[in-house]
Amino acid sequence: MLINTVILGAGAAGMMCAAHAGGDCLVVDHAKSPGEKIRISGGGRSNFTNLDVTPQNYLSQNPHFCKSALARYTQWDFISLVDSYGIAWHEKTLGQLFCDGSAKQIVAMLVDELSKAGAQLWLQTSLKDLQYSDGQYHLTLLREGKSRAVTCNNLVLATGGKSIPKMGATGLAYDIARQFDLPLVETRPGLVPFTFPEAHFATLAGTALPARLSNTRASFDEALLFTHRGLSGPSVLQLSSYWREGEEISVNLIPETDLFTLLRDQRQTQGRRALTNEVARHLPGRLVEFLAAEFDISGRLADQSDVALQELCDAFRNWQLTPGGSEGYRTAEVTLGGIDTDALSSKTMQAQDQPGLFVIGEAVDVTGWLGGYNFQWAWASGHAAGQAIAARR
Repeated sequence: MLINTVILGAGAAGMMCAAHAGGDCLVVDHAKSPGEKIRISGGGRSNFTNLDVTPQNYLSQNPHFCKSALARYTQWDFISLVDSYGIAWHEKTLGQLFCDGSAKQIVAMLVDELSKAGAQLWLQTSLKDLQYSDGQYHLTLLREGKSRAVTCNNLVLATGGKSIPKMGATGLAYDIARQFDLPLVETRPGLVPFTFPEAHFATLAGTALPARLSNTRASFDEALLFTHRGLSGPSVLQLSSYWREGEEISVNLIPETDLFTLLRDQRQTQGRRALTNEVARHLPGRLVEFLAAEFDISGRLADQSDVALQELCDAFRNWQLTPGGSEGYRTAEVTLGGIDTDALSSKTMQAQDQPGLFVIGEAVDVTGWLGGYNFQWAWASGHAAGQAIAARR
């Protein structure tokens, strides 16, 4: 079978690329259904983009690489596409956009778009061999128990990273990159919960509150969730992408609360009450009980001097913790690192030294924050490669 373009991966980036590649295109995926990460994202409603996308929302060894693709296919372009299909959506916190209905609507939209463009979609199909000769890529695909030989002019790597292996994630894109001597940036789990030894926070599992999590590289103000294994919630997931094994993090439990003034005022009217009870008016009770073992939260409120109250509040604002690790690729929403952007064109996503080889989406060393940014990178990078392929025909 001779075809112009083969796209490995029927996820967000791969389907977007197929919709713009100009037909004569085959999208291949080993899963039973396309867009599985889209389907499960956002609690089944798909956080499909963000109103406030900027290059500063992305991590990469080359922070400028993402600018071209993001500028040429913006969040507004994707919103316009969603609107054209009559898919209702709403904004949650921090510019995050979700479907009113189901994430399956986004998947169906993309399948329809690639079909209208003339692309084929082969599911439950795996790559068994890949060779390059005479300016073409020669693939051996296993489909329905039979080997299929496919030759193409363009090969697009859209297989994502290593995150959530139970959904079939593999390092296939990295293996192919090595085959063609494309350099790799070391990969690690991103947007992932922290773990602590000996079920340190098990008694707090399910407790949540607004917090500010920081380290020497970044700071995020969002919800914090205690779990049986450690810490989760948006603030944790965001900071995890900037964290390295063995490093401390700082937790501010009262980022927007002037707890010192509140306690000092309560001391005038509620001085006989236990300090723990008064603190629990502003923080979850179970957390206050836990913190009583970490800090000095004993005695009556009336017995606390201004200095003692200030020291306690400072401790709440700067709780130093050292995670034992993270939950790893098992639950990580993204993979940090990947195929080095130095090997790719930021305009076309094509390999600099390997004609017809394109890399898009999560396989590239471009990783977004939590909140729809990674999907926007998928749409933008897929669009960039698709347009470049269409222009080559």
